[in-house]
Amino acid sequence: MSIFKRLRDLTLSNVYALIEKAEDPIKMTDQYIRDMAADLEDAEKAVASQIAIEKRFKQLYEEQDALVKKREEQAHIAAQNQNVDLARRALEEKKNAEAKRDEYKANYDQNKAAADNLRGKLEEMRKQLSDMKNKRETLVARYNAAKAQTEINKTMNGFSADSATAGLSRMEEKMLQMEARAEASNEMNSKGKSLDDEIDALGANKEVEDELAALMKQYENKS
Repeated sequence: MSIFKRLRDLTLSNVYALIEKAEDPIKMTDQYIRDMAADLEDAEKAVASQIAIEKRFKQLYEEQDALVKKREEQAHIAAQNQNVDLARRALEEKKNAEAKRDEYKANYDQNKAAADNLRGKLEEMRKQLSDMKNKRETLVARYNAAKAQTEINKTMNGFSADSATAGLSRMEEKMLQMEARAEASNEMNSKGKSLDDEIDALGANKEVEDELAALMKQYENKS
């Protein structure tokens, strides 16, 4: 299984399209984030392994290149000292070191190119995972807003303006009836006064009138 299967088989745009159609887009998004995070972890390990191979061939190449230079210097020293056999041996080892150096250089270049390619894909995976996490925040906000709107619509569908108006009219009618009964009760109480009550009321009024007349007469003499 390719560690970069998310990049190969499922582009980010396709992921978003599937999420939009999901029954629960938040759970779907979280699952994709977990999958991509797991793939990213595997990819990081693979890239680290490839980089280690690249570095190893670089080290081998540099060691052989240094040996080539060393054997060349030794061949010159031997030649200056007229030591033909020693100069020949130095040149032979130099040639062998050159062959190994070139082989290691080719392997180094090949593995470096592979490592660079994997580095690029790894960065792409990191960006896609970051985009997915950002997308999740947007989806959560949209999902919650949609749920709230749905609940409001359900409530509004169950609410009838006509029934509310009719109910209010019935309440007003009941209040009018209660007020009418209260007014009728007051009239009955007024009509139901006894003769004694009416005579007593007249007496009370006469006392007030007599006291008022005496008070006025008192001040008439002083004017």
